[in-house]
Amino acid sequence: MKKVLILGAGMVARPIVQHLLEKGYAVTVATRTKSKAEEMIKKHPNGSAIAWTVEDENMLENMVHENDLTVSLLPYAYHVLVAKACIKAQKPMVTTSYVKPEMQALDEQAKEAGIIILNEMGLDPGIDHMSAMRIIDHIHQKGGKVEKFYSLCGALPAPEATDNYFRYKFSWSPKGVVMAGNNDARYLMEGKAIEIPSKDLFKNPMKVCFPEVGMLEVYPNRDSILYKDIYGIDEAKTMMRGTFRYPGWCITMDAMKALNLISYEKYNFSGKTYAEFVGMLIGTEDASNIRQKVADYLGMDINSYPIRAMQWLGLFDDKPMGRAIDSPFEITSDLMIAKMPLNENERDMVVLQHNFLATYPDGKIEVIRSRMLDYGTPATDTSIARTVALPAALGVRMILEGKINIKGVYRPVLPDIYNPVLDGLEELGIKMKEEYGLPECEMLL
Repeated sequence: MKKVLILGAGMVARPIVQHLLEKGYAVTVATRTKSKAEEMIKKHPNGSAIAWTVEDENMLENMVHENDLTVSLLPYAYHVLVAKACIKAQKPMVTTSYVKPEMQALDEQAKEAGIIILNEMGLDPGIDHMSAMRIIDHIHQKGGKVEKFYSLCGALPAPEATDNYFRYKFSWSPKGVVMAGNNDARYLMEGKAIEIPSKDLFKNPMKVCFPEVGMLEVYPNRDSILYKDIYGIDEAKTMMRGTFRYPGWCITMDAMKALNLISYEKYNFSGKTYAEFVGMLIGTEDASNIRQKVADYLGMDINSYPIRAMQWLGLFDDKPMGRAIDSPFEITSDLMIAKMPLNENERDMVVLQHNFLATYPDGKIEVIRSRMLDYGTPATDTSIARTVALPAALGVRMILEGKINIKGVYRPVLPDIYNPVLDGLEELGIKMKEEYGLPECEMLL
């Protein structure tokens, strides 16, 4: 029986644990809170839970050595630590996170150790790569070129659960969701590189109508241009990856960024109320009538949507925060997490859409669109958990069954990886709907 070590028992871990146990693997879940792992294993005879923290590197090395493969579901900052332990033990590794330069730098060492470190085996990154590459390779095999490519993805509450001003509820990595608002962005539009500084990230979102959901907004996701090389579409003149949100998120987050409410800078907030906290950020010691002062600072009407959203969040409350040396990011994100949980009886959903404009040697031009709409099931698994964890589970099985034999640091952009994983996901009910031969008017921009 093959043995799999899973590091971390966070919000997306349960589906991979359950899937691998059902498929006859021995699964050990090592995490800070052992009870979380035990809940996922549900006393399965092939499952075990271990209390472990990342500070215990000796224990990590021992666990990696004792298992056939390690899956890291830890925060991305710890993946390199785990990868080095895997290289030392000559055991393969799977993650669902982006390949950082520090991870890519381990490529030669992984090859020398005779192992694969397979990253980006989740949703975004993951299913987005695989479903895009299936179409890109199809276009290239017909002698065509990808002139334009948009890849848009979002993990959101289902429409019936959008009952707050942000129209958002946290179903995964809560701090990471807010942290993404501090990214810069870069994309290609008609051959021109567009640079978006962090302060402007939420300005001018693209609008996209998604069937069964309605109008959504899209803000740009990190550096899209580097994916020309990753996807092998150097010919593309437009290349943009974006994040879906309901209307309300972008305009509100833009105002909050203008107030430095998600800044990482540390201040002493000892004895401050939330209203005084906001007052400090706009340079006033008088927190009376703070709502009007914030509206004036932003040049907005006091009843504008962002002002009402921040009022609802509690940022203008005359209530002690109980904080000392801290950052606005931590305070604001904690407020958001407390007021915007996905409740047990509510569904989340994942929306994913690719749009391609392809040209061919015979002069033919077509738009190809690929969409996925997936809902979670209350009280079992969220959609984000399934769509992140199950691609990783399928990758684990392929490696341990000898169906992936390449060595080094990889993403799932090769047909020998993405085809069987996408086929396996369809069997699990996670499926892209592809439309070919659409007219140019169906292109986003």
